Amino acid sequence: MSEIPAKATESEDPSEVARARAADGLASAVGGALAADGVGSGDAMWQSSPPGSIYDYIKVASFSIGPDGLVDQWSLRAEHLFGIPADRAVGMDPIETFIDPRDRERGMRKMAEILDGREWTGVVPFRMPKGVEGECGHEGLAEVYVMPTRTEDGEKAAVCIVVDVRTLRSIETDLAASQAIFSQSPFGFLLIDPDLRVRRANQRFASIFGGAPDDHRGKGVHDYLQRGEAERVAATLRRVLESGNSITDMHVTGFVPGSDERRHWSVNLYRVHSGSGRPIGIAWLGTDITARRAAAREAAAARRNLALLNEAGARIGNSLDLETTARQLLDVVVPGFCDLATVDLYQGLLVGDETPPGLADGSAELRRVAFASAVSDAPFAGTGVPVAVGAVHHYPFNSPCADALRTARPQTVPGEDGGLVQSTLAVPMVAHDTVVGLVQFARTKGSEPFGDRDRDLAVELAARAAVCIDNARLYRREHERALILQRSLLPPGDPEASGLDIACRYLPGNANTGRPSEVGGDWFDVIELPGHRTALVVGDVMGRGLRAAVAMGELRTAVRTLAQLDLEPAEVLSQLDEIARGLGAPGGVQQATRAARRPREADLSEVYLATCVYAVYDSVTRRCTFANAGHLPPVLVEPGEPALMLDVPPGMPLGVGGEPFEEVEVELPEGALLALYTDGLVESRDHPLDEGLQAFVSALADPTQPLEDVCDHVLNTLDTHHGEDDIALLMARVQGLPTESVGDWTLPREPRSVGRAREYARAQLLAWDMEPLVDTTELLVSELVTNALRYGEGEIRLRLLLDRTLVCEVWDSGLVQPRRRRARDTDEGGRGLQLVGLLSAAWGSRRTPRGKTVWFELPLPGGDTSLTDPAEALLSLF
Repeated sequence: MSEIPAKATESEDPSEVARARAADGLASAVGGALAADGVGSGDAMWQSSPPGSIYDYIKVASFSIGPDGLVDQWSLRAEHLFGIPADRAVGMDPIETFIDPRDRERGMRKMAEILDGREWTGVVPFRMPKGVEGECGHEGLAEVYVMPTRTEDGEKAAVCIVVDVRTLRSIETDLAASQAIFSQSPFGFLLIDPDLRVRRANQRFASIFGGAPDDHRGKGVHDYLQRGEAERVAATLRRVLESGNSITDMHVTGFVPGSDERRHWSVNLYRVHSGSGRPIGIAWLGTDITARRAAAREAAAARRNLALLNEAGARIGNSLDLETTARQLLDVVVPGFCDLATVDLYQGLLVGDETPPGLADGSAELRRVAFASAVSDAPFAGTGVPVAVGAVHHYPFNSPCADALRTARPQTVPGEDGGLVQSTLAVPMVAHDTVVGLVQFARTKGSEPFGDRDRDLAVELAARAAVCIDNARLYRREHERALILQRSLLPPGDPEASGLDIACRYLPGNANTGRPSEVGGDWFDVIELPGHRTALVVGDVMGRGLRAAVAMGELRTAVRTLAQLDLEPAEVLSQLDEIARGLGAPGGVQQATRAARRPREADLSEVYLATCVYAVYDSVTRRCTFANAGHLPPVLVEPGEPALMLDVPPGMPLGVGGEPFEEVEVELPEGALLALYTDGLVESRDHPLDEGLQAFVSALADPTQPLEDVCDHVLNTLDTHHGEDDIALLMARVQGLPTESVGDWTLPREPRSVGRAREYARAQLLAWDMEPLVDTTELLVSELVTNALRYGEGEIRLRLLLDRTLVCEVWDSGLVQPRRRRARDTDEGGRGLQLVGLLSAAWGSRRTPRGKTVWFELPLPGGDTSLTDPAEALLSLF
């Protein structure tokens, strides 16, 4: 209420009469309204209203005019409106002070009428008097209500109530704008009172929840929302009301009348204040975002699917192992896409069948290779009885899974009543139009069911994994074939050699890591040579895969062939170099030789390079001759001495050509240990070659242990689990032929030497307790010595060697090699070498630095090979 001054002895306001009159009128009006609501007027009590009415917004002031027409009372609101303090205003002439000089005459007439007791209401222009701080010269427009009154002495006076018209019109404009905004807003608009009841609702809100806007007055949030959501919203409303902090984009979920569809709203809340700043309620501005939420879910699902595909592309297929690839698929989809998942692959695919079953009847045997669960390792029973990982099973012909395998199309399998699984997607894994297995994605009850988008994503994930699995299958097949080929080209079992204790190891690349890898070209060989000599070979074809394995096989075969020709080690490597150069040329060795003479840019042949070390050990002399073609040096450990690497000139790798190879001859003491190896043993990505060689030499510190134990110790000590390259290790312990097992005689070049040779042979065999071999040996020695006398040169040397077999050698200085031929029936001679071939287990000849050696070999009595009767052999010649 505005202040209305009045004169009275008991009040500071001199216009108590006017206040009483206004109070009487207002009491009558309120009393009538209360009576209409069933409340008697006698029950109404007057109380002072706190600030917060309309008067907080409009500028209303009051002052009183005495009988002399001057201001005699000036209210506080008048001070605020006109900016003139009471001590200055009292005694002023309001006409002279506030009215423009042009209107003062009219103002004087109105003042006279008022003092005559006439009530007047009108709009009066005014201006602030000069000198008023902050309002100097300001003009305004006021609506004035003048009520005549009397003083205590009965003189006529007046009470004036003044309203600033411009402020009032501004309020009217704001009120109209507020009304338009509230009623015409496309959003649901509510005004909620401090009791959290709807005080006012707009038409948009009413159109959603039904009825007219006035029908929602007095309702609370529990009338619109379910209990849990209503409690949350009510708590938020109280917090806004208490703190004054606004809430932006609060999501509210509920239902509208007549619909079972869940709706979503975005609500903004802010506290509303009166003109005096007192909180009078909360404004609620809500908009329906159900469609936006659905679009957001679709966009989120699309982003999630794209992220899954990106993750699948990055994680699936990093390994060429079938089971690992299947597990990688499940690592991607659980729990991001589903709660449980399994992968079944055709059993034939896993055991190496050439072609998987493909679009068969769907009931072929499968093996479960992977399972993943995000539900506390719950068993997967979405499509029948649970199957353990690794178990072989099959699906019934009429089952959805069999149908998916048969038709190569995904199938949806609903969950069983009372079970954990809500639904399952059975998706065939198809690669290159071939079904390789089945993957099942399952979601538990309470999860979002599979949609069309999920179905398409599942098919894409299964297809990607299927291609990777098919690639792994093809790689496994090629790897196994190459490995079989490589192993078939290596020495079978444990090699044996005269005068040597042999132990060897071969580890294909990644054999210790569990990851498939291409085979390499590493090889080793132990070749028995005539005269109880042994060739030791270790080589490495550069490159990997089937190509390297085939090249290794060709070189190994060539080494064995050249070794049988009993060539010197350097000559063997020279011939191998020519063969290696011919491997990549279409025309073979000759074409490669011609290509070597042409300009380098004209040589388009494929290059095969290999390293190799070739050693020939003589068990009689315990001397070993080495030749090296770009390979790592052999390691020798003499008894009581530290291991050392032999200084063998490395030479160029095989296939380079143009460079000769050098030989080094080393005498090996009894009990010495010789080690040949490939670079995979001593070099890896994490360990450089020098470090690996030093570790290898250190690992041979105790060579007195059994040779097999020494090999195991070396492999366990060095870094042999890197899997980057094949590893070949060949170790030999020297056990020279005892002196008593050697018979050596020099014979003059005369006919009597034939008989003397027979006598020496008989005596030596009897000393060795080899009487069953005497007759055959005498006959064959006689033939070889006779040939040396007839066709050879120089003195003759006869040597008998006893080890695992009996070897007889006849040496002379002639360079002409004996040649076996078939004698005709009419020939008197020419049957000597035929007889040697019939009676001996093996025979041959080889060049020596001073001539040639012709030899034959006989098995020892009591062995697996029986001796040939000389008489029968002689008769068979005719």
